[in-house]
Amino acid sequence: MSLEILGIAVLWTFLFGYVIIGSIDYGAGFFNAYSIITGKQHILSKIIQQYLSPVWEITNVFFVFFFVGIVGFFPQTAYYIGTIFLIPGSIGLILLAIRGSYYAFETYSSKGHKGYAFMYGLTGLLIPASLSTVLAISEGGFVYLEEGNPVLDYWELFTSPVSWSIVALSIVAVLYISSVFLTWYANQTGDEDATNLMRKYALIWAVPLIITAVGIVYELSFHNTEHYNRLTDLWWMFGLSFILWALTVWLLWKKRNYGTAVWLLFGQFALAFYGYGISHYPYLLYPHLTIYEGFTNQAMAISLVIVFILGLALLVPSLYLVLKLFLFDKDYVQGKKNKG
Repeated sequence: MSLEILGIAVLWTFLFGYVIIGSIDYGAGFFNAYSIITGKQHILSKIIQQYLSPVWEITNVFFVFFFVGIVGFFPQTAYYIGTIFLIPGSIGLILLAIRGSYYAFETYSSKGHKGYAFMYGLTGLLIPASLSTVLAISEGGFVYLEEGNPVLDYWELFTSPVSWSIVALSIVAVLYISSVFLTWYANQTGDEDATNLMRKYALIWAVPLIITAVGIVYELSFHNTEHYNRLTDLWWMFGLSFILWALTVWLLWKKRNYGTAVWLLFGQFALAFYGYGISHYPYLLYPHLTIYEGFTNQAMAISLVIVFILGLALLVPSLYLVLKLFLFDKDYVQGKKNKG
């Protein structure tokens, strides 16, 4: 395995961690806001706050690692990020700052405040939507070179079916991942009403998830034929992902083994996520930039790989401790332990 492939594999793993943990976090914020606005906060807010309180600070660590790593491993991407990704990236960072502020306001200032909760929940959907445009841009067709400088065609981007299909999938995936996880978590607390409500939301978003995923593949068949062909070559990965999705939905429908359903969910998204990444190889940006162009020198690459593996080795146990001490702690999930 070359250093280029090893480097992008490590970064893709960090990005996958961000997608899963971030989706649970963002979706939880949205469902909390929705429950307050619809008058169902007595069912969901306690459960969601118990989850968000110890976890929300961890979410963006994975994203920071990925962002720093992509520039470290592939310095030439900094040139593109500084131009074509400036506005989409800036919007995402602004939304992250707003989200953090409103979480603090809602949690420490006025619990249950509808305005704070609404803004917190709304940004939870707008952040993945804004960041997902980077994936759309990477599919090519939106960037052209003007006197050797990359220029992003915003009109083409915002009117492209591929862009909107990716945005739609990012939002639906957030709601589906979060609702499945919170169904299990509510069940762990013994709260039957919250479990049933989150289970209902999970089943509602299950079918739109598949529709939006298929929609992206369909649009790619017109927009980027090369990538579409590589996706179809990996049909077995996406087929297995679909089977895991079906098993997850079946368990939810039967109201059983919610913990198993969560693991099946993780497996489903891992297969789809890594399948998409493999099919995108070797391009970072069609057709202008591959992982072999502008890669850092060998010494730096080896150092970065070691640092990122050590970072992952530190993050995973830290996340496990948070889950063990809070989310999986019997007294905490039943509301007997102070959140601190």
